[in-house]
Amino acid sequence: MQANAPATPKRRLWLVAAVILLLGLAVGAWFWRAPADAAKAKGKKGGAVPVVSAVAAQGDVAVRLMANGTVSALQTVEVRPQISATIKAVHIKEGQYVRQGERLFTLDTRTEAANLAKAEAQVTKDRADLANAERNFERQRELFRQKFISQAALDVAQNQVDGLRGQVAVNQAAAESSRVAVSYGEIAAPIAGRTGAIAVHPGSLVQPSGAALVSIAQIDPINVSFTLPEHQLAALQQAVAKGAVAVGATLDGAGQEARRGRLAFVDNAVDTSSGTIRLKAEFRNPDARLWPGMFVGVTLAPQTLIGAITVPVQAVQTGPEKKFIYVIGDDMKVTAAPVQVRLIQDGMAVVEGIAAGARVVMEGAQNLRPGSVVAEAKAGDEAGGKKGKKKAEAGAQDKRADPQ
Repeated sequence: MQANAPATPKRRLWLVAAVILLLGLAVGAWFWRAPADAAKAKGKKGGAVPVVSAVAAQGDVAVRLMANGTVSALQTVEVRPQISATIKAVHIKEGQYVRQGERLFTLDTRTEAANLAKAEAQVTKDRADLANAERNFERQRELFRQKFISQAALDVAQNQVDGLRGQVAVNQAAAESSRVAVSYGEIAAPIAGRTGAIAVHPGSLVQPSGAALVSIAQIDPINVSFTLPEHQLAALQQAVAKGAVAVGATLDGAGQEARRGRLAFVDNAVDTSSGTIRLKAEFRNPDARLWPGMFVGVTLAPQTLIGAITVPVQAVQTGPEKKFIYVIGDDMKVTAAPVQVRLIQDGMAVVEGIAAGARVVMEGAQNLRPGSVVAEAKAGDEAGGKKGKKKAEAGAQDKRADPQ
């Protein structure tokens, strides 16, 4: 008996420690289960899942296509000399706007003017020779009628007149050629537009095969080039057949107003490497805000869906096989209606499979199953409830960790 006495206090100490440990586990389990039990009790008490709903609307929807475009001049001309000469005067400045026919450069054409004078003098001489030959032919013909000369002599006089007439025509053509060469001394703008860099100065020798003197780009009106996928070609062709297709162009930067133009060109072939079709739109540009080489956003609406059903895009759910929308019935129960999405644009989805006026679930669909009972809530309430629940759980964890 005395040998077992020292072990009795030790067993009691282990028993007390085990009881304390069990009590601690029980208290911890109660704190852990309390928020979940409260949430379950709250769910059983309310019964309905809070959601945000919207009404399916019906109306005409313009299918808006968007693309990136590049501004290009309606036409660009490189001005080159037609004769080899030196620059006598430059009448424009770089970057200047010029009108069609406005004088740009003056060349030194003294050589061409001398050739013109020589050709005109030769024409005058040939005309004098022709007049003399014609008078001689008239005399020969009178003598032939009087039988004083033979037919051969008359033919010689006739041939002389015909030869001189041909010579006059040749020299007249040469004179006209010299006259055209002299006119090349004044270089005028072939189109109206904005000039580029000027590569020559007075005294520079220029040649027809040399570099361009200046380039002129027509910027009013101006073109915007862009591409669209080939599957849009059929709708685009139908719109073009009905009339002018409006096109909008937006410059980069906030607050920029869209420019309005019209579709001017559809390419005759699809690019096989990219599967796109090349197009051009024409815009009025009196203030020169559109500049060749700029990038702009292009929008056009070649097709309109008549009587389309639209819902907020977040109402469309993706199932394992197809897309569907939760529709709220009169008894506040939801049913899953399969739909086909035809278009998504501006946060709205054009769908087929539900009727206009149907009330659909816009927010909160992740908590639903077919047949669930729902209750209308304000947008953001469900998110706020989730945040509150997470905050309560975090507070419970802090309380369990606090030894006090």
